[in-house]
Amino acid sequence: MPAYAYAVLVVGWLAWMMPFLLMKRNKAKAEKIDRRARWGIFLALIAFSLVWQPIFWEKSLTPWRLALSLAFFILASSLSWTASRTLGRQWRIDAGLNADHDLITSGPYRFVRHPIYTSMLCLLWAVGFLFTRLPWLALATLVALIGTEIRVRVEDGLLESRFGKQFEDYKRSVPGYIPWKI
Repeated sequence: MPAYAYAVLVVGWLAWMMPFLLMKRNKAKAEKIDRRARWGIFLALIAFSLVWQPIFWEKSLTPWRLALSLAFFILASSLSWTASRTLGRQWRIDAGLNADHDLITSGPYRFVRHPIYTSMLCLLWAVGFLFTRLPWLALATLVALIGTEIRVRVEDGLLESRFGKQFEDYKRSVPGYIPWKI
C-alpha cells in the first residue's frame, strides 16, 4: 500500500472528526435519553472494524478505488462540518432531547433528517474503498445500515414525542439518511 494512501486516511478521518472535537458541548443534562440507540453505536463500531482487514497493507491501490475514497472522504467531511454547525449544542452521542431542543430542518437537514449518519456511511465507504476487499465492505455496509436504522428509529421516536405533527410532516417530506426516497 503506497504511503499516500495512509496520508489520505489520516487527513480524511481528521477532516471528518474535527467539527465534533471543536464544537461547544451542551453541559446541561438531557431531559430525555433513550439508551437503546447505543446498540446502533455498537453495530457502527463493528462495521468500522470490518473495513480494517488484517492484510490491507499487502494489496495495491487502484486509481478508481482512490478516487471513490477521496470523493467519500470529501462528502463525509462536508456533511460532518455543516451538520454539526447547524445542529450546534443539541448534538450529543446518546439519543436524547434537551429541555430547549429545537427541530432542526435547515442546512443539510433539508435533504436528510440525519446527515451525521449519512456522513458516517460516507466515511465507512471512504475507508472501505481505500483498503477493504469489496465483500467485506458490503458486509460492513449491511451492519452499518442496521445500526443506523436502530439509531434513526430511536431518535425519530424521541423527536416525534416532542414535536408531534411538526416532526411527522418533516419525516414525510425528508428522507432519513439516504438522500432519496426508497
